[in-house]
Formats: sequence, C-alpha cells, structure tokens
Amino acid sequence: MSDAALAAHLAEVAGRLLLEVRASGVFPPHALGRVGDEVANRFLVRALAEVRPDDGLLSEEEGDDPARLSRSRVWIVDPLDGTCEYRESRQDWAVHVGLAIDGAPTVGAVALPDAGLVLRSDRPTPVPPPAARLRMLVSRTRPAPEAVAVAETLGAELVPMGSAGAKAMAVVRGEADIYLHSGGQYEWDSLAPVAVALAHGLHASRIDGTPLRYNRADVYLPDLLICPRDLAPRVLELVAAGQGPARRA
Repeated sequence: MSDAALAAHLAEVAGRLLLEVRASGVFPPHALGRVGDEVANRFLVRALAEVRPDDGLLSEEEGDDPARLSRSRVWIVDPLDGTCEYRESRQDWAVHVGLAIDGAPTVGAVALPDAGLVLRSDRPTPVPPPAARLRMLVSRTRPAPEAVAVAETLGAELVPMGSAGAKAMAVVRGEADIYLHSGGQYEWDSLAPVAVALAHGLHASRIDGTPLRYNRADVYLPDLLICPRDLAPRVLELVAAGQGPARRA
C-alpha cells in the first residue's frame, strides 16, 4: 500500500471509530473528547508501528520520542482535531494523518467523518474559483486579529469554523477562499491539511510567506496561510503591512 493510500485508509478508519464512540451514548459530554482521542490515537499509533516500523512518529496524543528527529520519514497525526466540535456533534472536526519527508509536508489525508469524506494528497481535484465576495475562515471562538484586519481590507466575509483541518478542507472544497491563522498551532494541526492543500494546487505557507517545515524539535508552528495561489501575494502583503510584534518562530 502506498503512503498516500495508507494515510487515507488510517484517517478513514480512525474517523469511523470516533463516530462509533460518539454514537455509543456511553460517555458524558465532558469525557467524550478524551475517550475519542484515546481510541483514535491508539489505533493510529499501533497501525503505523506495524506497517511503517522504520518511520518516525509524532502524535498530539502520544509522548514525543526524540528519535524521530533523526528520521527522514516521520508520520505526524492528529487523531481528533476539533475536540469541542466533536463533543458537540458538529461536523467541523477532522482526523489528520500526514507524512513529512526531510521536513516537507509530502503526504496527507484529512478525514471529515460526519461528511463521509477523506481528502487526500494523491487524488487532487480542481478547486472552485474564489467567490465574488471572498470568504475568510476564522476560529469560532478566537478569530485572529490579522485575519479580521485582512478581511476588512479585502471586504471579505468572515466564516467561523471549528478545527484547523475542517477550515483547510473548506478551502480545498471551494466552501471558503482564505484560511489565515496566527493564534498558535502545532505541527499535527497543519501537516496533513497542508499536504492536501498543496497537492490541490493551493498556496500554503507561514504568514510571512516562508515555507512550512515539520519534524522539528520545537513542534510549535504559530501561523498558517492557505488560499488560492493568485490571492496569496495580496494577503501576504496585507499581513506584512499590519504585522504586530515579532512572533515566536
């Protein structure tokens, strides 16, 4: 099985497990996210250990093994991206399974289980053109000031949404046009979504325009821009013009 097919299969199965946990009705809302995370993480970690034993692994729900830093190939997974949305039976949560090769976001699959979809880097489809009035994705609870400022300048509509994966895939699917985030993330939040977005011909970078790099000792990756390539120069220009204090690299 190819890396891309494996990523898609694992994301789909983990998503199905999460749906089953939620549908069981056994767990109260305050425990549902924790249990779902544990179930999906256990499956992903064990599966990758069996079928890709020589690769490194970084998971949000697993203790970090520094041995990954010496590996060329490192799987980076988020078993449940959007715990609150999952717990609230919303659709804007996701499962991320991605592979970084020499630090580059090379392979990715993002499952949107409630929609019955897995978007993958090896099966790109045409991205619909931007809407007449641009749509800017922002956090449901803490919209990034940079995103709000750029949206105001562009006259874009703000579209609140949950998980990072759901937002990125909304751009891939043509449901929104720009995902600009500056509120802090980690490598597992963006590796798989970025790999999928890049494979679909979209722009994906830090908000200063530099490439996104993975499998670093410090897994904090504070900002992200995903949008159509022809929109990227203008968005990056606006971010730079209104940029605040220096961010943690």
